[in-house]
Amino acid sequence: MASRPLVSNPVEYGNSASFWVEYPNGLVDLTRSHHLLNATNSSAEAATQLAEPPKLKKDQADILVDGERTVRIDAKATVLVVVDMQNFFLHPDLRTHPTGLACVDPLLKVIPALRGLGVKILWVNWGLTDHELKTIPPSLIRGFRKRGSGGFGSELPGSFGRLLMRDAVNSQLYGPLQDLYLQGKEAGTDVWIHKNRMSGLWGYQTALDLYLKENGITTLLFGGVNSDQCVSGTLVDAYFRGYDCILVKDINGTTSPGGYDNVLYNASNSYGFATDTDRLIRANVV
Repeated sequence: MASRPLVSNPVEYGNSASFWVEYPNGLVDLTRSHHLLNATNSSAEAATQLAEPPKLKKDQADILVDGERTVRIDAKATVLVVVDMQNFFLHPDLRTHPTGLACVDPLLKVIPALRGLGVKILWVNWGLTDHELKTIPPSLIRGFRKRGSGGFGSELPGSFGRLLMRDAVNSQLYGPLQDLYLQGKEAGTDVWIHKNRMSGLWGYQTALDLYLKENGITTLLFGGVNSDQCVSGTLVDAYFRGYDCILVKDINGTTSPGGYDNVLYNASNSYGFATDTDRLIRANVV
């Protein structure tokens, strides 16, 4: 995958309130904490400040990403968005999803590390109400009536409950992830957010968007299933709304042929950046 060349001089993107600064050494500062100085009337000292990135501050972290870049985040303004790691999509009794199951162990390792940095974990999942069943469009209803399924709200085999309804067993997180969430909920680091479309940010005012705005969140790390459906739908909507988007490669999976590669290409070349859990765990902090 081709990477964009390093900048020859520092560049600031955005406006006075929401901005990034990119430096020739490959650092892209997403913290919105340090504007470039005005070079036209600057002293020699100011010119040096203009060219060199500021020192890492408390609650900030530098993370290596693809494309020979490092992104600097404000941990208090950053969340990990984990999409649809639910029994309905992952449990072997309901489907075969090897790439989704491969995301479980990396999640179990990276989430405690991110909690330690002060990054909140948002579990964004399908969780429908009976009222919402009346408003889902026909294309989406048809899409979930595969393999002879009765679709949203229908009874699944065994004790899995109604398909993707709130509080049903099939809507719970898969395997050890459910306990991981409950531990985080108890500690105040993890939040469960329901969605009723592929994208967790679909619509004028969603639970996810309200949480992000109310908590001053600017940077979103993305994982979950399926990469080219609900994950990418949420990521692209976040990009449109002006959030910083970072795809975490080894906690993303899909069953679609070629779907993952397309998402990765666009996430790292257009929408933002891409990294992996090892680099998140090794993030440079003060």
